[in-house]
Amino acid sequence: MQGNQDTKQSLKLFIVLSRAFKALNEEINKNIQENGLNPTEFAVLELLYHKGDQPLQQIGGKILLASGSITYVVDKLEKKGYLKRVACPNDRRVTYAQITGEGRSLIDGIFPDHEARIHELMSSLSAQEKSESIELLKKLGLSIKDLSY
Repeated sequence: MQGNQDTKQSLKLFIVLSRAFKALNEEINKNIQENGLNPTEFAVLELLYHKGDQPLQQIGGKILLASGSITYVVDKLEKKGYLKRVACPNDRRVTYAQITGEGRSLIDGIFPDHEARIHELMSSLSAQEKSESIELLKKLGLSIKDLSY
């Protein structure tokens, strides 16, 4: 009987995590969209802003997006003037995405509000609860990688 209760608790945890993520994501996405970007465009620009130039082939893995979609997003951001493609001088097979001055300016204006909104949404948790949540969710994520079939 204990196994059945443990299974029900696992399902409940999954539902609670899913709903919490959905609620957070919807609120954050509203803020991003108010600035004329979709969440994926923002994720690409934010990555380039904080981590510098990135090979196009690696962006998808870093922002959890399928590689086929990256080309579309990069094309849109390039048309808006927020990033440019730069050929790798050492390897012709590699092209980097590089944030432009206009893109940097946009993120400079957006990111402080984005960061503050995330902090506000997380404010119902104490610093200790946030630390515990980070550790528990890391443990969960890493254990799932180990279980991959």
